[in-house]
Formats: sequence, structure tokens, C-alpha cells
Amino acid sequence: MIDVRIQPEPIDLAGALARAEASGAGAVASFTGIVRDDGGVTELFLEHYPGVTERALGDLAAEAAGRWPLSAVTVIHRVGAMVPGDRIVLVVAASAHRQAAIEATAFLIDRLKTEAPFWKRERRGETASWVEPRASDDAAAERWRSSHT
Repeated sequence: MIDVRIQPEPIDLAGALARAEASGAGAVASFTGIVRDDGGVTELFLEHYPGVTERALGDLAAEAAGRWPLSAVTVIHRVGAMVPGDRIVLVVAASAHRQAAIEATAFLIDRLKTEAPFWKRERRGETASWVEPRASDDAAAERWRSSHT
């Protein structure tokens, strides 16, 4: 089961984990990204390219399911306005054993950060600026391109 969603609504963490657990897996690993205040951020606004972004996330989820024996993969990403403390992304991988679930979760979030077409704008008071890509995110994603589990 692959479940990919892009939504403005808050992420239902309990519901997503319950769906993964219902897949019959022995292990469920997850990553939740939370909006940080990063030096005074009062709002984070995410834009995406409808259709293209869903396809990119679906392709990453399918790649994870092809690399590891997963019974469920969930990727939920918010768009629109968020404030510090809001959940921005949830990645869940379920498998018979923990190593596959943990590795798949790390793969998904590392690759998502660099390959999914999202644009982030931070607001600090009256000033807003676009968030530039980070070299550390590129390095994290690169390790998965060169390794095949």
C-alpha cells in the first residue's frame, strides 16, 4: 500500500500510523518534520506544482517499495501557511523487520528534501524570503543514489 498526500490540513499522525500498522508489518518507522522558528520565523509558506509534486512523491515511494520489502509507505506533505510547531511532513514505512522500515524512512525523507518540487518562503515579522536549497540536504540524498540496499 502506497499512500501519498499533499494537503493544507494538519497531518493526522495517529491515523497514518494506524493505517501502516494495519498492513500486518512487524515494524513501523516514521519521521515527522516540524516547522522550526529558526531565528524568528513566524510563518512558513509552502507552494508546490500540483500533479508534478504528487507524481514525484509517488515515484519516491514506489522506489522505496522496490528497494525494501515494505508492506506500507506513507508520505504526507503539507502546503500553504504554517507556523512553528506545525507538522510539515510525515514519512512512514512498514515492513516485517525494523532495518528495512528504518532505512526506507531515511531514504524517503532524504530524497524528498531534494527531489520534490516544493518552494518554501519564510516570514520573519514583515520580511519574507525564499528558502534556498542546502548542501547538507544534497549530501544526504546523494548517499542513497550511490547505494543499493
